[in-house]
Amino acid sequence: MGKQRDLSTGIVAQIQALRQQGLTQTKIAEQLGISQSSVCKALKKNCSKRTNCSGVRKTSARDNKQLRKIAVSNRFKSTSELTDLWNRQTGADVSRSTTYRRLRELCFKSRIPAVKPMPNKKQMEKRLKWAKEHGEWTAEDRQKVVFSDESRFCISFGDQGPRVWRRGGETYNHECVKRSVKFPQSVMVWGCMSARGVGNFGTHSARLVSSMFNINHDALWEFLVPSKSLSNSPLRFGHSNKNG
Repeated sequence: MGKQRDLSTGIVAQIQALRQQGLTQTKIAEQLGISQSSVCKALKKNCSKRTNCSGVRKTSARDNKQLRKIAVSNRFKSTSELTDLWNRQTGADVSRSTTYRRLRELCFKSRIPAVKPMPNKKQMEKRLKWAKEHGEWTAEDRQKVVFSDESRFCISFGDQGPRVWRRGGETYNHECVKRSVKFPQSVMVWGCMSARGVGNFGTHSARLVSSMFNINHDALWEFLVPSKSLSNSPLRFGHSNKNG
């Protein structure tokens, strides 16, 4: 098929007028006796000449500033929830899609939050006490310590929780972090390290409770003995908020 002739200015004007009346491209093509593809090209060509083919923006700079405040104050809300808050506070009537686009323009992205443990008051007090008691230790003293900790790895989905709205560089900001609490289906992994390097690690199907890290507990020796090469001298064992 040969190349189609360009539509006359008059035909293009009719296409635009009929489109503004709400007619579909197919109806316009039938009424003017031209192909639907010609109608589509004419409308696209006209649109490319305009600075804003989507019409006037539904939100002002002031509205967008309000959305920024809402997002910062409600990091873990869904797009739908943020839309409801925004509409109520500004009196606007924007859609979820508009909210999502404005958030992207404001450099907010929906991300899976970083997870950090939530120490309680007692744990924080013990950590501070330990740090003060051992603040004068020399490098030689520290080389005699084997530090250990455990971590929980989820082996089933559903523990992710809500996503967080954050901007670049905000990954570990206090308000963007999810505090880890108990318990989906998971496996506990224990490991240790010293100044000489990293020791063995082991898995445990049961929850690792503090009593298991008593120096006389069999489970402790099951994990710790393979890593005894981490020290050439009598060692001290430190686990999370414990020290041996």
